Amino acid sequence: MDYILSPWPWFVSGPLIAIVMALLLYFGKTFGMSSNLRTMCSIIGADKFADFFKFDWKSQLWNLTVVAGTVIGGFIATHYLSDDSITDLNPATVAELQQMGFENPGKTLVPNEMFDLEAISSIKGLALLIIGGLLVGFGTRYAGGCTSGHAITGLSSLQKPSLIAVIGFFVGGLIMTNLILPLIF
Repeated sequence: MDYILSPWPWFVSGPLIAIVMALLLYFGKTFGMSSNLRTMCSIIGADKFADFFKFDWKSQLWNLTVVAGTVIGGFIATHYLSDDSITDLNPATVAELQQMGFENPGKTLVPNEMFDLEAISSIKGLALLIIGGLLVGFGTRYAGGCTSGHAITGLSSLQKPSLIAVIGFFVGGLIMTNLILPLIF
Protein backbone atom coordinates (compact mmCIF):
# COMPACT_ATOMS: atom_id res chain seq x y z
CA MET A 1 0.00 0.00 0.00
CA ASP A 2 2.89 2.40 0.63
CA TYR A 3 3.76 2.31 -3.07
CA ILE A 4 0.18 3.13 -4.08
CA LEU A 5 -0.25 5.87 -1.45
CA SER A 6 2.92 7.77 -2.28
CA PRO A 7 3.34 9.86 -5.46
CA TRP A 8 4.33 7.72 -8.43
CA PRO A 9 7.73 8.40 -9.95
CA TRP A 10 8.02 9.65 -13.53
CA PHE A 11 9.36 6.31 -14.78
CA VAL A 12 6.06 4.65 -13.84
CA SER A 13 3.50 7.34 -14.67
CA GLY A 14 5.25 8.49 -17.86
CA PRO A 15 5.16 5.09 -19.60
CA LEU A 16 1.55 4.59 -18.48
CA ILE A 17 0.58 7.86 -20.18
CA ALA A 18 2.56 6.80 -23.27
CA ILE A 19 0.71 3.45 -23.42
CA VAL A 20 -2.67 5.19 -23.17
CA MET A 21 -1.65 7.66 -25.89
CA ALA A 22 -0.43 4.87 -28.16
CA LEU A 23 -3.77 3.09 -27.75
CA LEU A 24 -5.73 6.28 -28.47
CA LEU A 25 -3.65 6.99 -31.58
CA TYR A 26 -4.08 3.39 -32.73
CA PHE A 27 -7.86 3.66 -32.43
CA GLY A 28 -7.93 7.12 -34.05
CA LYS A 29 -9.02 8.97 -30.92
CA THR A 30 -7.66 12.14 -29.35
CA PHE A 31 -7.38 13.01 -25.69
CA GLY A 32 -8.36 16.33 -24.20
CA MET A 33 -10.66 17.73 -21.56
CA SER A 34 -11.92 20.93 -23.18
CA SER A 35 -13.62 19.15 -26.07
CA ASN A 36 -15.89 17.50 -23.50
CA LEU A 37 -17.46 20.84 -22.66
CA ARG A 38 -18.56 21.20 -26.29
CA THR A 39 -19.96 17.65 -26.18
CA MET A 40 -21.87 18.30 -22.94
CA CYS A 41 -23.28 21.58 -24.26
CA SER A 42 -24.45 19.83 -27.42
CA ILE A 43 -26.11 17.08 -25.40
CA ILE A 44 -28.18 19.59 -23.44
CA GLY A 45 -29.30 21.43 -26.58
CA ALA A 46 -26.81 24.21 -27.27
CA ASP A 47 -26.91 23.25 -30.97
CA LYS A 48 -30.28 25.02 -31.16
CA PHE A 49 -28.57 28.33 -30.38
CA ALA A 50 -25.13 28.17 -32.03
CA ASP A 51 -23.75 26.38 -35.07
CA PHE A 52 -20.52 25.64 -33.17
CA PHE A 53 -22.40 22.97 -31.23
CA LYS A 54 -23.87 21.29 -34.31
CA PHE A 55 -21.76 18.17 -34.71
CA ASP A 56 -22.04 14.44 -34.13
CA TRP A 57 -21.67 14.52 -30.35
CA LYS A 58 -22.56 10.82 -30.06
CA SER A 59 -19.20 9.96 -31.59
CA GLN A 60 -17.55 11.80 -28.67
CA LEU A 61 -19.44 10.10 -25.82
CA TRP A 62 -16.46 7.82 -25.15
CA ASN A 63 -14.43 10.89 -24.15
CA LEU A 64 -16.92 11.72 -21.39
CA THR A 65 -15.55 8.67 -19.59
CA VAL A 66 -12.33 10.69 -19.25
CA VAL A 67 -14.26 13.38 -17.37
CA ALA A 68 -16.05 10.82 -15.20
CA GLY A 69 -12.76 9.03 -14.54
CA THR A 70 -11.08 12.29 -13.59
CA VAL A 71 -13.79 13.22 -11.12
CA ILE A 72 -14.13 9.74 -9.63
CA GLY A 73 -10.37 9.13 -9.63
CA GLY A 74 -9.69 12.49 -7.99
CA PHE A 75 -12.23 11.74 -5.27
CA ILE A 76 -10.79 8.27 -4.61
CA ALA A 77 -7.23 9.58 -4.66
CA THR A 78 -7.83 12.43 -2.21
CA HIS A 79 -10.12 10.54 0.16
CA TYR A 80 -8.72 7.01 0.14
CA LEU A 81 -5.28 6.93 -1.46
CA SER A 82 -3.70 10.01 0.06
CA ASP A 83 -1.08 9.70 2.75
CA ASP A 84 -1.49 13.39 3.75
CA SER A 85 2.15 14.10 3.02
CA ILE A 86 3.07 17.70 2.37
CA THR A 87 4.23 18.90 -1.02
CA ASP A 88 8.00 19.19 -1.12
CA LEU A 89 8.44 22.78 -2.28
CA ASN A 90 11.70 24.60 -2.82
CA PRO A 91 12.49 26.73 0.27
CA ALA A 92 12.76 29.84 -1.93
CA THR A 93 9.24 29.16 -3.27
CA VAL A 94 7.93 28.71 0.28
CA ALA A 95 9.49 32.04 1.31
CA GLU A 96 8.01 33.85 -1.71
CA LEU A 97 4.55 32.40 -1.07
CA GLN A 98 4.73 33.37 2.60
CA GLN A 99 5.64 36.93 1.58
CA MET A 100 2.48 36.97 -0.57
CA GLY A 101 0.40 35.99 2.46
CA PHE A 102 0.14 32.22 2.14
CA GLU A 103 0.44 30.76 5.64
CA ASN A 104 1.34 27.12 4.97
CA PRO A 105 2.58 26.65 1.41
CA GLY A 106 2.65 22.97 0.47
CA LYS A 107 0.92 21.79 3.64
CA THR A 108 -2.45 21.32 1.92
CA LEU A 109 -3.42 20.03 -1.52
CA VAL A 110 -4.49 23.51 -2.63
CA PRO A 111 -3.86 26.80 -0.79
CA ASN A 112 -6.72 27.65 1.58
CA GLU A 113 -6.13 31.34 0.93
CA MET A 114 -7.46 30.79 -2.61
CA PHE A 115 -9.83 27.82 -2.41
CA ASP A 116 -11.64 27.61 0.92
CA LEU A 117 -15.26 28.75 1.21
CA GLU A 118 -14.29 32.02 2.87
CA ALA A 119 -11.90 32.93 0.04
CA ILE A 120 -14.32 32.17 -2.79
CA SER A 121 -17.19 33.96 -1.09
CA SER A 122 -15.27 37.26 -1.00
CA ILE A 123 -15.57 39.75 -3.85
CA LYS A 124 -11.87 39.36 -4.68
CA GLY A 125 -12.00 35.54 -4.62
CA LEU A 126 -15.16 35.38 -6.67
CA ALA A 127 -13.76 37.87 -9.21
CA LEU A 128 -10.57 35.81 -9.52
CA LEU A 129 -12.56 32.64 -10.17
CA ILE A 130 -14.91 34.22 -12.69
CA ILE A 131 -12.26 36.18 -14.59
CA GLY A 132 -9.84 33.24 -14.48
CA GLY A 133 -12.53 30.85 -15.69
CA LEU A 134 -13.47 33.12 -18.58
CA LEU A 135 -9.82 33.58 -19.57
CA VAL A 136 -9.15 29.84 -19.42
CA GLY A 137 -12.30 29.11 -21.42
CA PHE A 138 -11.48 31.72 -24.06
CA GLY A 139 -7.84 30.66 -24.24
CA THR A 140 -8.76 27.01 -24.59
CA ARG A 141 -11.13 27.74 -27.44
CA TYR A 142 -8.73 30.20 -29.10
CA ALA A 143 -5.82 27.74 -28.88
CA GLY A 144 -7.96 24.92 -30.23
CA GLY A 145 -7.58 22.81 -27.11
CA CYS A 146 -6.46 22.67 -23.51
CA THR A 147 -3.10 21.93 -21.94
CA SER A 148 -3.74 18.19 -21.72
CA GLY A 149 -4.96 17.96 -25.30
CA HIS A 150 -2.05 19.89 -26.79
CA ALA A 151 0.71 18.66 -24.47
CA ILE A 152 -0.26 14.99 -24.47
CA THR A 153 -2.14 14.31 -27.71
CA GLY A 154 -0.79 17.10 -29.89
CA LEU A 155 2.87 16.65 -29.04
CA SER A 156 2.69 12.86 -29.23
CA SER A 157 1.29 13.13 -32.75
CA LEU A 158 3.96 15.73 -33.67
CA GLN A 159 1.59 18.63 -34.38
CA LYS A 160 3.36 21.98 -34.81
CA PRO A 161 0.34 24.02 -33.52
CA SER A 162 0.45 21.98 -30.30
CA LEU A 163 4.15 22.73 -29.84
CA ILE A 164 3.43 26.45 -30.25
CA ALA A 165 0.48 26.20 -27.84
CA VAL A 166 2.51 24.34 -25.20
CA ILE A 167 5.28 26.94 -25.39
CA GLY A 168 2.59 29.60 -24.97
CA PHE A 169 1.17 27.76 -21.93
CA PHE A 170 4.58 27.73 -20.25
CA VAL A 171 5.32 31.37 -21.06
CA GLY A 172 1.86 32.39 -19.83
CA GLY A 173 2.32 30.36 -16.66
CA LEU A 174 5.68 31.99 -15.95
CA ILE A 175 4.25 35.47 -16.52
CA MET A 176 1.25 34.72 -14.29
CA THR A 177 3.34 33.19 -11.52
CA ASN A 178 6.15 35.73 -11.46
CA LEU A 179 4.48 39.00 -12.51
CA ILE A 180 0.70 38.95 -12.09
CA LEU A 181 0.10 36.68 -9.05
CA PRO A 182 2.41 38.73 -6.77
CA LEU A 183 0.38 41.85 -7.66
CA ILE A 184 -2.91 40.12 -6.81
CA PHE A 185 -1.76 38.84 -3.44
